[in-house]
Amino acid sequence: MNNLYKKYKEEILPILREEFNIANDLAAPAIKKVVLNVGAGEALSSKDVIGKIKDQVAQITGQNPRITLAKKSISTFKLKKGDAIGVMVTLRGKKAWDFIENFISIVVPRMRDFRGLEKTKFDHMGNYNLGITEQILFPQIEYSKVDKIRGLEVTFVISNSNPEKSARFFEIMGLPFRKST
Repeated sequence: MNNLYKKYKEEILPILREEFNIANDLAAPAIKKVVLNVGAGEALSSKDVIGKIKDQVAQITGQNPRITLAKKSISTFKLKKGDAIGVMVTLRGKKAWDFIENFISIVVPRMRDFRGLEKTKFDHMGNYNLGITEQILFPQIEYSKVDKIRGLEVTFVISNSNPEKSARFFEIMGLPFRKST
């Protein structure tokens, strides 16, 4: 069993139940899934870029990512419907908890000029979105094998939540948020 999931069951869940007056464990905020997305506009000019990004995302997540295709043509960008323009992967269950534990304990401390995550990145359902500027923050990526520094977007999808509950959920888990002045 994952250490963070164990902490969630034993420590975080009782705190959330008490603070938000939740009667049932199933009504408490919980991780539903984690979605990683990498957009690659440069894939239009170089076909091997998608393969490299796909390999890196697979190393980060331990799961085979899916190639995303353009939904419509945009002549200004020389983009045709069906062109490969990115890579995405959805993590659920144990893999999602492993990713979050890795993210909190290793990736966040490696961020440059880090002053905390912004609390404004929650949507109305309590899901949290953030952009990571460098894929080399993840320990699974070998810096010497990286052709170009690329960013990625991470979405933490939380069930049974709202922005306030999700923020408290992540604070108890150990995700550092920026102090508002």
